[in-house]
Amino acid sequence: MELVLLPLSWACPGKLQNFLNLGLCLRDEVPVIRRFTGGGTVIVDHGTIFVTLICNKDDVLGVQPYPRSIMSWSGLLYGQVFRGIGDFQLRENDYVFGDRKFGGNAQSITKNRWIHHTSFLWDYEVKNMAYLKLPARAPEYRLERDHNEFICRMKEYLSRSLFVEKTTEALETHFSLQPMNSETIGAVHEGGFVHTTSLLTKQELKDALASSLESIAHSS
Repeated sequence: MELVLLPLSWACPGKLQNFLNLGLCLRDEVPVIRRFTGGGTVIVDHGTIFVTLICNKDDVLGVQPYPRSIMSWSGLLYGQVFRGIGDFQLRENDYVFGDRKFGGNAQSITKNRWIHHTSFLWDYEVKNMAYLKLPARAPEYRLERDHNEFICRMKEYLSRSLFVEKTTEALETHFSLQPMNSETIGAVHEGGFVHTTSLLTKQELKDALASSLESIAHSS
C-alpha cells in the first residue's frame, strides 16, 4: 500500500479540459499525472490509499483477462474485506457504501497479465474537489450529484489498520503473500522497465487550457 503526500490529480487519457479545472490547477501548481492504467480522474493526497493487484492471467481461478471478469472478482474480494461494514456494493465499476463512492478502479490488461488498481478515499479535503470537473460520462447512480454529495470517507466506516488487516486476510485466500519494502521492489525493477505513467508539464496544461478557451470562443 502506498500513500502520496502531495496533492496530485491523476488524469485519464483524453482532453484534460474535460476532466480538470485547468485554471485552478495552474494557479495552485497542482501536479497532474497521466497514469498508464487510464480510468477516471481523481485527487490524490495523504488521505488516499492505493491497492494494486498485478496478476498473471491464470493466477485466479475462473477470472479471465477481461474488464468485467476482473471487476466482478474484485467485488467479491472486497466483499470479504467489508463484510458487515456499511452497505458495501460494487456499482458500475465503483466501490460504494450505499450510494456513496469511496473507491475508484482502473485496469490495464495484456495477453498474459492484468493490473487492477484502486484508489480508496480514506480521507479527503473538500476544497480539493474544486480541481475536478463533473465528468461528461458518469455512472447512472450518481444522479448528477456534485463530488461532495457523491463520495464518502472510508475512515468513517473502519480504521486504516483494520482495512489493511482485512484486505491482507482476503488476499491470503487467493495468494501466498510476502511482505516487501519499497526499496526492495525498486531494486527488482531497475533494469529495462519502460515508464508509461507521466507527469504533465506546465506547458501541456497551458496548451490544454488555451485550446479549451479557443473552443468556447468559437462556439459562442
